Amino acid sequence: MAETLADLDKRVLWHPFTQMAEWQPLVIERGEGNYLIDSDGHRYLDGVSSLWCNVHGHNHPRLNGAIERQLAKLAHSTFLGLTHEPGIRLAAELVALAPKGLTRVFYSDSGSTAVEIALKQSFQFWQLTGRPSKQKFLRLGDAYHGDTLGAVGVGGIDLFHRVFGPLLVRSIAIPSPAGTDGEASLVRIHDELERRAYEIAAFILEPRVQGAAGILVHPPGFLRAVRELCTRFDVHLIADEVATGFGRTGAMFACEHEDVAPDFLCLAKGITGGYLPLAATLTTERVFEAFLGRRSELKHFFHGHTYTANPLACAVAIESLHLLQEETLANARARIPELARSLENLQSEPPVKQVRQCGMMIGIEMHPQSDRSIGTEVCDQVRKLGVILRPLGDVVVWMPPLSLRSNEVELLEEATRSGIRKLDW
Repeated sequence: MAETLADLDKRVLWHPFTQMAEWQPLVIERGEGNYLIDSDGHRYLDGVSSLWCNVHGHNHPRLNGAIERQLAKLAHSTFLGLTHEPGIRLAAELVALAPKGLTRVFYSDSGSTAVEIALKQSFQFWQLTGRPSKQKFLRLGDAYHGDTLGAVGVGGIDLFHRVFGPLLVRSIAIPSPAGTDGEASLVRIHDELERRAYEIAAFILEPRVQGAAGILVHPPGFLRAVRELCTRFDVHLIADEVATGFGRTGAMFACEHEDVAPDFLCLAKGITGGYLPLAATLTTERVFEAFLGRRSELKHFFHGHTYTANPLACAVAIESLHLLQEETLANARARIPELARSLENLQSEPPVKQVRQCGMMIGIEMHPQSDRSIGTEVCDQVRKLGVILRPLGDVVVWMPPLSLRSNEVELLEEATRSGIRKLDW
């Protein structure tokens, strides 16, 4: 008998965040709108936007067309010492949409690298401007900013990061304000900055909601207060909008909810609508100008990637931005209250401990059961009902495409409720 794709997968692959001893492949063959279709023809609502990056649905004709038009001209050219039209035009559009004061775009290829760049640029800025003692970073408890070592160094999810502790530069943890009024966290931030601003380069956080921590929502006003403290003590604010950007919270960027302009804005995931790897780190003219000088001074930023500003990715990102502004963001805003009503219904299920929502980012936390991966068990049951979800521990995450339709909100609710009820509690 010929080897199946599933068998071949198990023989040659190693999947991320996956215990391969228990791995059972589901082979996805194609995408259509908000659905994924497997090799047996079964359809699944993509309830996690293919890891939080799909914005407009799969196989979108306008996004396909943008790639095809660019492919006929240029698939790739280095951005080291050269430039090209898609990279230039996308940067201009990002600057026009971003919070005021962010004027420069540095491209890379993933959320982790976007964060690495912000950390390195902040660190080097202080070296170049005569304050070399500013070498440490503040971050929130349960922070997650990616899996490369610099990003892990400002992370705080023990499950993901503890094994790599000996490799990391330690960051300074601030208690997360999620589930509180945020006052204790702000007092701690103030005290740390008052005592140690001379050695702190930047404070990094996900604005409004911590995604990988389990959809932990911050209290209103917290982000604005952090911005004011960072300004007061001359510490950079790095806003990691890898997960929250491009409409996920109901605004183009989460910072908009509190009219905050960070010193660095890290973008990835939804930037291309879920089509190709691309990331961008935006910063201010103040930061940019510190790196200017004669080539012989070696002040420039020594960092880059082979596929920086890939033209295909930039071209589809431009079209994705246009789609967001013309139709998809408005659709997401219409779905957000519908999702909230579905969550109210699910809250009454006895196994549900708490529901949390920030726009289209939703966490349904289950009461833990000893020696059981409850989140995984629920998601396994939901998959049998035609919906793809992924858990974060005991939290079942809803993160659907922004193109979600009303009947698909109902499908999410019904499948999740049925999945919960099928388990032995």
